[in-house]
Order: sequence, then C-alpha cells, then structure tokens
Amino acid sequence: MRILITNDDGINAPGLKVLDAIARTLAGDNGEVWTVAPAFEQSGVGHCISYTHPMMISEFGPRRFAAEGSPADCVLAGLHDVMKGNPPDLVLSGVNRGNNSAENTLYSGTIGGAMEAALQGLPAIALSQYYGPGNAGAHDPFEAAAQHGADVVRRILASTPLETDGYRLFYNVNFPPVAGGDVKGIRLSTQGLRTGTGFSTEPHVSPSGRRFLWIRGGDQQVATAPGSDAADNLAGYISVTPMRADLTAHDMMGQLTGIAT
Repeated sequence: MRILITNDDGINAPGLKVLDAIARTLAGDNGEVWTVAPAFEQSGVGHCISYTHPMMISEFGPRRFAAEGSPADCVLAGLHDVMKGNPPDLVLSGVNRGNNSAENTLYSGTIGGAMEAALQGLPAIALSQYYGPGNAGAHDPFEAAAQHGADVVRRILASTPLETDGYRLFYNVNFPPVAGGDVKGIRLSTQGLRTGTGFSTEPHVSPSGRRFLWIRGGDQQVATAPGSDAADNLAGYISVTPMRADLTAHDMMGQLTGIAT
C-alpha cells in the first residue's frame, strides 16, 4: 500500500511521527509512506487553499516534503506534483494535537486535508488525539492514537463501500483523552455540538499601546449529546464519524416550501 500523510501542526510535530508509524504499519514491508506536510503550523485553517499565491515546496528527505501552505495545499502538492502519475492508495491526516470533535471539525486543517483527498477521489481519514486530565500530563499524550490507530484505520477500510460518484466518504477519528490501555473501544459517532461553548476573542494591549485580539477556544471537557463524538471520547471511546463535503441541509429540502417558485 502507498500512503500519503499530512497534518496541520507542521512537518516537525510529534503527532506526525505517530502518524508515520501508523502508516508504516499499514503499508507493510513492501509499501511506501510519503509525507507532504506544512512547513509551519496551520491549525484552524479548515479547508483553505492557497488560491491567490504560490507556495514553496522543499524536500526534507526520501519521500518527505514540506510545503508553505495549508493541509489541503499539501494534499494537492502530493497528488499533483510529488506523487504525480502514481497516486497513493490512502491519505491520512494528523495525528492532531487536540481533538477535532464537535464544532472543532469545522475549523480543523486536519479535517481539511482529509476532505481535499476525498474530493480528489481517494480514501481519506483524519486522526486527532483528544487532550484532557487523563493524558495531557502523560509522558506520551499520543499513546491512545499510537496503540489503536492502525487497527481503527484497518476497520474503516474494511467496512467502507465502494463509491464511484458523488461526494466521497472520508472519516473523522478522535482518540479519547486516556492512556492507551484505558481505551474502552470504538464507537460510530455523529458530529456533536458543545452547548454553551465555542470560540471567542480575548483582547490584549502590547507594550507599544497597540490593541490585539487572540482567538480563544471553549471548554473542551464539555460532553456533547449521547452518541456523538465528544461524548464518546470523554467516556473513553474512540469516535469514528463518516463525513462528506456536501453541506446541504437535506433534512430541510422538503420543509422550506415557501422559497421555491
């Protein structure tokens, strides 16, 4: 198996090393793992692409490249430049430092990389490691992802139906904030919503008197509705959420009858 990996935390992020190990386990002795990751951290860029300016790409080693762009840019660079003419069998994005459950999904560059791969017609999975009291101070906070990542990906690949048209499936996987041995299992979860929390801004004044705003995240230990991703993660389960890039609110198509003429 030939696997392309990327992330949004950057080429030197510890989670990318975890993902590389997962990918090498999946690829096997006769497979290949290619890396095209952002040269600098790109957290929170979503599915952004560098449409109005070029990006520099540099080779760091055999099958290892850094691009000055977003995770979606890196996937495009991998497919249409680095691996042009011989595409991968699978694209993996992560392992993100922190969860991409619930509303975080919509901001995540990790998700953006997997989404772009799906739009290009390839199997794609985003993987993220939830942080919390059970692992944030551990020697290896990525232990749950490292121990269970390859098995989760294998299960997803074995269960995914063959698709030939429409918006292709991709997956959002979040590992719980616990040690590897404390993971309770895998849940197929919906995308949740943390009620009463979300991103906001926090003002600061610089020594020169200029006013700046930091973007501030909400409480990540708030559980979502039962059966959804963050609730399952905080209960000790790996969440697997199937997704598509289609943003249509299909549940409303038969109800908004007063719009069409």
